[in-house]
Amino acid sequence: MVYIVCGEASGDLHAANLVSAWKAINPKLQFKAWGGDRLAAEGVSLDQHISSMSFMGFLEVLINIRTINRQFKQLKKNLLQQKPTVLVLVDYPGFNLRMAKWAHEHSIKVLYYISPTVWAWKQNRVYTIQKYVAKLYCILPFEPEFYAGFGIDVAYFGHPLLDEINTFQQKSEPLSFAKPVLAVLPGSRRQELEKKLPLMLEAASKFSATHQIAVACSSNIPQEVYEAYCKDYDVYLSSAHTYDVLSVAALALVTSGTATLETALFKVPQVVCYKGSALSIWLAKKLVKIKYISLVNLIVQKAAIPELIQDECTVENMQKELLKLLPGQPIRQTQLLHYTTLQALLQEPGASSRIAHSMNTYL
Repeated sequence: MVYIVCGEASGDLHAANLVSAWKAINPKLQFKAWGGDRLAAEGVSLDQHISSMSFMGFLEVLINIRTINRQFKQLKKNLLQQKPTVLVLVDYPGFNLRMAKWAHEHSIKVLYYISPTVWAWKQNRVYTIQKYVAKLYCILPFEPEFYAGFGIDVAYFGHPLLDEINTFQQKSEPLSFAKPVLAVLPGSRRQELEKKLPLMLEAASKFSATHQIAVACSSNIPQEVYEAYCKDYDVYLSSAHTYDVLSVAALALVTSGTATLETALFKVPQVVCYKGSALSIWLAKKLVKIKYISLVNLIVQKAAIPELIQDECTVENMQKELLKLLPGQPIRQTQLLHYTTLQALLQEPGASSRIAHSMNTYL
């Protein structure tokens, strides 16, 4: 039996695609998980749902530390009772690296999928991976060289988002709007909505005469929460899939995270927004060693898309950057050229299957 642990929507997505590919290779394999709706849709029995696990930022984690410790204790109990052949930890490093150490001490083999960003901050975590993880699977092209330098068994088979997008494009029926779509992707956590969605909606409203504003809703948050924020605006709320909106979007306001990469792979010019608690931002500036916060800029290693962070994340700045991305503007074309470079670095679709084959060989 394979036990999977993920704590966020993006991890749930990638874990579900991994399970789907793995079942095709080894149909008799049993799966259990801490995950979300995507894993459940693959027939995986969930011991815990990610809706109770997504905490963002230093301060938010500190406030919820008792809940996190209770969850950690419960997971240890689940693993001791169910005795999996292997534990697959997906991203979510604050929780999962602790679990890797505990699992190793209890003779449970650990495969880590979607490597922690130790190259950005808390580099000492690399020694936890070195000691307690049997094999590490990266999804960013610059990561293997970093980890190999520490003697870690590391593999890179491309980025699994290409699989997800490819599947969506083959099966979906596109939405239809009378005007070009300005997509608003506010994130999948309530804290993100509280801090950014009102600003994003106000910024987008300037374009409402020429664009249809479409908000991508997360399944982790009740629809009425979005409706409360959007009641004063003429917007379309998409609760089906973020990709429904991105597949028809002309430009986008995007919360930093996986969504920036998804937006780029749909070739939608974008402005990246991030606003956290003052303490979280202060600590990040002290500890984080990277130049950019968006995956797009990190992968192409240049400022391919604008990033509006904390005090710069204002309605006025969002509107200013969106104007630069309208058709005919040179910055729009430059972004699209950077997207071509990005896609080449992420290889071809099929990463989920290639990773599943590797994990199955390990078993």
